[in-house]
Amino acid sequence: MRRLLFDTLRKAPLTEPAPSPHDPEIAGLIAQLGRSAQARLGRSLAIREVDAGSCNGCELEINALGNAFYDFERFGLHLVASPRHADVLMVTGPVTLNMREALQRTYEAMPSPKWVVAAGGCALDGGLFAGSYACAKGVSDVIPVDLHIPGCPPTPTALLKGLLALLSRTQM
Repeated sequence: MRRLLFDTLRKAPLTEPAPSPHDPEIAGLIAQLGRSAQARLGRSLAIREVDAGSCNGCELEINALGNAFYDFERFGLHLVASPRHADVLMVTGPVTLNMREALQRTYEAMPSPKWVVAAGGCALDGGLFAGSYACAKGVSDVIPVDLHIPGCPPTPTALLKGLLALLSRTQM
């Protein structure tokens, strides 16, 4: 155990390099998403994120959207705590049998217009957890899905591009 500890202290962390704080592509993408939400809804876009049984990799990437590099709140995009305030329900992970009813209730509590985004490979078809006795497969087997963002986990940029695609293709 001691050897493992010393080995990990000597090695560099296994992380991706941080994006540039002034990356024009990311800033432009977030600004375009904010403008699209403003034009489509007349206000900010409110996102309710639900973990339906994932490994938390997708949640880390969704939470990264609020960090200092992406800071999507400055353009009027918000993660909300209540489905009653949400426009978009972003679901991650395979839907476990214990989360099926909670996910359905969350969807029913959302006001119209409402959109569902399945983020990550597990949300599509169960991913690594497909066929498990505890899973009810993907999100679309429980509630209607408007957009799937692939990846394991999807990057914050892929999440932003997915939300932009959702707003640009849906009709009110």
